[in-house]
Amino acid sequence: MLRSFLIYLSKAGWAQRMVTGWSFAWKTASRFVAGEMMEDAIRVIRELNGKGINATLDHLGEHTSTAEEAARATEDILAILDAIDDAEARSSVSIKLTQIGLALDVGVCRQNLARILQRAKEHKNFVRIDMEDTPYTDATIEMYQAMLAQGFTPKHVGLVIQSYLYRTEADARQLLEQGTRIRLVKGAYKEPPDKAYPKKADVDANFDLLTKIMIDAALAAGSPRLSRDGRVPPIPALGTHDEARIEFAKQYAQKVGLPKEALEIQMLYGIRRDLQEQLVAEGYPVRVYVPFGSEWYPYFVRRLAERPANLWFFISNLLKK
Repeated sequence: MLRSFLIYLSKAGWAQRMVTGWSFAWKTASRFVAGEMMEDAIRVIRELNGKGINATLDHLGEHTSTAEEAARATEDILAILDAIDDAEARSSVSIKLTQIGLALDVGVCRQNLARILQRAKEHKNFVRIDMEDTPYTDATIEMYQAMLAQGFTPKHVGLVIQSYLYRTEADARQLLEQGTRIRLVKGAYKEPPDKAYPKKADVDANFDLLTKIMIDAALAAGSPRLSRDGRVPPIPALGTHDEARIEFAKQYAQKVGLPKEALEIQMLYGIRRDLQEQLVAEGYPVRVYVPFGSEWYPYFVRRLAERPANLWFFISNLLKK
């Protein structure tokens, strides 16, 4: 119930106006958001790289309302790719398709995405397309397929899939046949019970099944490793802080012979830094999702919905106000 309410708040304009007006709100959100400016994000990435941790940079924002806004978002992402290259940072980029026009016009989105992927290709970088809520699942996969048809490869672009959706196993198998580099997450949107598992135990069980499928596919593809510059990930990337899920993946990969360098663990900025550093010490590639920008409210509230500890951190600051 609480999670559903927080996800509702993440999309509520009135709540965004109220919370972003609180002086302490940004102080709390900055635990999970690198800053509002690109320079802030590059600084954070340099700090992570110094600890042996790679990054994926996300300029926050989604659901642009005009083609002009989508074009501006595209230019911002192009600038991010340039900044990463200039800084010689070990970082890729993550994007949401609704940010570059998917909800407005498929053709506009396709043109914007192709520009982004071309710039990434020029910089020998990688773009991960985030998966949004289910009204956009088919369109997101179709857009990925369209980019492959235009000549981009899984070394240029990858996808996120969500273990709480019933359909994901079938999607994963199809995508892996194409060598798709996948970030597996549990899912952070409110979905109806006819589309998503309502029970956490089922979501976890599906996560483990999908992990096995991804590791098997990576083995069959020759176990591609993380690129030397830290930008292009291996085929399986697990986006989770759940130690049980990570331990399952480690044990299964070891059992079937997948090298550590061919299995990436991805986490969110500001969460489980101790576990990030532990995994690096064990020899696993670790990538941290680094969000930045002025549109931090929806992302921040979804992080509160995911973990009660995050919510308590926020409430404790509210009580100090």
